[in-house]
Order: sequence, then C-alpha cells, then structure tokens
Amino acid sequence: MDKEEFKKWGHQLVDWMADYMENVDQYPVKAQTKPKDISNQLPFHAPAAGEAFETIWKDFERIILPGITHWQSSNFYAYFPANNSFPSVLGEMLMSAIGAQCMIWETSPAAAELEERVLDWLKPEMGIPNSWSGVIQDTASTATLAAILSAREKYTHHQFNKAGFYSQKLRVYCSTETHSSIEKGVKIAGIGKENLVKIAVDENLAMKAELLEAAIQQDIQNGYLPICVVSAVGTTGTVAIDPVESISGICKKYNCWHHIDAAYAGTALLLPEYHYWIKGIEDADSFVFNPHKWMFVNFDCTAYYVKDKEALISTFEILPEYLKTKTRGQVNDYRDWGIPLGRRFRALKLWFVIRSFGLDGIRSKLRHHIELAKQMEQNIVAHPDFELLLPRTINMLVFRYAPKAITEVNLNQLNEAIINQINASGKAYFTHTKVNGQYALRMPIGQTNVNETHIQATWQQLQETAKALLKSQNR
Repeated sequence: MDKEEFKKWGHQLVDWMADYMENVDQYPVKAQTKPKDISNQLPFHAPAAGEAFETIWKDFERIILPGITHWQSSNFYAYFPANNSFPSVLGEMLMSAIGAQCMIWETSPAAAELEERVLDWLKPEMGIPNSWSGVIQDTASTATLAAILSAREKYTHHQFNKAGFYSQKLRVYCSTETHSSIEKGVKIAGIGKENLVKIAVDENLAMKAELLEAAIQQDIQNGYLPICVVSAVGTTGTVAIDPVESISGICKKYNCWHHIDAAYAGTALLLPEYHYWIKGIEDADSFVFNPHKWMFVNFDCTAYYVKDKEALISTFEILPEYLKTKTRGQVNDYRDWGIPLGRRFRALKLWFVIRSFGLDGIRSKLRHHIELAKQMEQNIVAHPDFELLLPRTINMLVFRYAPKAITEVNLNQLNEAIINQINASGKAYFTHTKVNGQYALRMPIGQTNVNETHIQATWQQLQETAKALLKSQNR
C-alpha cells in the first residue's frame, strides 16, 4: 500500500467509522454467531502473495463484522461499559500513526509529560491527594498486580525480588465480592492463592471492616505477615462500596498496603457528591480507576495513583546500559512504573477526551446516565412482578423477575431464560450476577449515547419476554 492508496482507504474507513459509531444501534448487540462460524471461513494458511486492500475490506464486512459484539451499542448493558467517543478514536488513530514507543522520557518527551499532566488534572477533581503520583497502565488488573507487588517488596524489604522467597507466608485480603484480578494477582506475585483471605460482606455486599481486622489479628498470631488489603469502590457484581476510611485505619494500624480498586465506579468521583466514598484515602497507598470504562476513553486506558512513587519504582526498576540516559532523575521514565517496558501513548486520547468534553461535559453525561438509572429503578419498583435485590448504586441496577408463588429454583431458571432470550434477540445484551444465591440481572446504564428511548424500549422488552416465558413455563 502506497501513500495515495493509504489516503484513499483512510478516508473511506473514517467515513465508515463515523457512520458505524452513529448507527451502531442497528446491529445485533451480541454477535449472533455459533462457535467456529468465523474460523471456518478463514483459510488455514497465510497468503504468500499480498492481496488488494479492497478484498481484505470486503472480507472484514463479510466475515468479521457478523462476529462482533457491539460494545458501543446504546443497548449494551453487559459487564461494564467499555466506552469510546469521537475524540478518543481520533486520539487512538493519531497514536497509531505516530507509533511512538513511550517507555522512557527520551523516547517521546511529549508522551511522558502529557501523561504526568493529565493525571495531575484529575486529582483535585476526584478527591485524590495532590501529593500522590499517577501513571497510565493498560488495565486495572495490571495496576492491582503492581500494587500487590509493591506491597510484597515494601514489607519484605525487597527480599522477595532479590532471593525469590521470604521466611514468612504473606497474606493479602479482599472481600468475597472483589474482582477476580486480585486472586490472579496474588497467584502471579508468588504469594499463593491460599494466602488470599476473603472477608465476608454485609447486607449491601460491602466488606465488613471488623471481620477484616479480626482476620489480620489472627494471621499475625499464627505467624503470617499481612501485606496488602484491596478494597473495592464499586464491586464488579453489584457496585458495592467498601468502607474505605475504616479499612485505611486498619491498614495503618497493622502496617499493610491499602489498595483501592475503583475500576468502574471511580469515574463517578468526578462528581463532588461522591467524594465521601473515598474518605480516608490519604491513609491508603494506591488507587485505580479506568477512564476506558465510563469516561468515554476507548480501551485501554487505566489511571493508577500511588502515595509513594519510590515504592512503585523500586519494585520494577531495572537499569541496563542501553536504557541509561542523561535525563534520568529529572523526568518520569514510566517504564519503571509498571510491568511492561514498552508503553503506548495512551495519554493522548485521554487528553483529547478531557479537552473535547470538558469536565462539565463529562459530568453532565455521568449525571444523565444516573438519572436514566433512577427512571429504570422507578419502573422496577412500581412493577408487581419485578424486584430490586439491592439498592441502586449510581447507574447500576441489580434486579430480577419474581412473580409470586414460584420457587427460588424456578425463579433462577426463569431469570436465566430471560437473559438468554433477550441476548439471542440481538436487541439488548445483559449479563448476570448472584445475590445470596438469587440469580439477578445486572444493568449498568452508562453507554456513551444511551438515552431515555433506549431504556424505555429495553424495559418493554424485559416485561414482554418475562411474561411470555412465565406463560410457557405454566403450560
């Protein structure tokens, strides 16, 4: 492909992307394909000779597009959103065209300095202490692993990195509702799955701080070394909010690293009325949230903040001769701030989004989504056969269809059938969780362009699907 063909196809693809983003709701939300439908249409061997881009593009439309689940659809209510926006996509395009490898300041000074500045912008807006330092990671899973590794090294005095073992068994704590990445992180860090202590939760599925303290006390008596507690500001299943202030106090008392995982719900901290969620953060050690979830920055872009950047850097720092520079110590060399050496210029798209929307524009979108969730909440509460299983948290609803005189087992089966039928229709996409054994629909209302029309249509579909399935079940 030469320059002229690149320009020709570049213009066509930008036109296609703009139309796609505007009309994505016309596609089935969840891919309507069966296993192997895509791979069966692909050759077993790579082509020896180059092919015309027109042929490649036709195959994209014919083979690939039908197998895409459309995360940007306004009818996407599964998992958590992974939003994009026009300015974010433009930033991603520029980032790809420039192709910078932003491992150290010298390899792209603008990338390092922009990253530092945009993360500093967010601190006062979100209630993060001004003295903390920020770095962009790929995902919250990676950031949480960085926190666990930093805690491991701090409290073993870097002996784990040096010798590969430590005389005491280490302990990490989280709630029973915390994200699976904590368990994965503990395994990768060599601490061992058996040394992840899961603390029971209250009626709102938030960690019980008093049980955390009791577990730490018992572990100390039994010769273990508690090193890290991961609290959740918004659990994955239900967006439960752990008591950050109490947990920070416990960690300070017992000399543990406190990592706050706010991967999804952290974006809500841009709204001052939610700052109370992280009261006590000044006594914590690290905090993570994902702009690529609810802040309209396309995947991947994770903001990770630490109180003591030297604890982070000393965990990962390795200085071979080929990475030594004269600017070292004067600038942030972010390859020392996480796991990978290679780094993308993610700060560019974050910068584009913040400047294009403005903080007021982002806050307006967030409040609109929360208002839509309140409307949906009212629909559920007013309906005699639907029920909320937990109070609404920001824009997350956890509910089920629960007509009277049906056993719990049958209710679970019925709600699972509702999700499966709606997902198969292509009109909306839901995933589930369980609350005290009760099968529940999760509905985070946070897609970039979702509006009241989408919510009303989805609510209508939920009622009709539930009623039809109940009728067929009673035959």
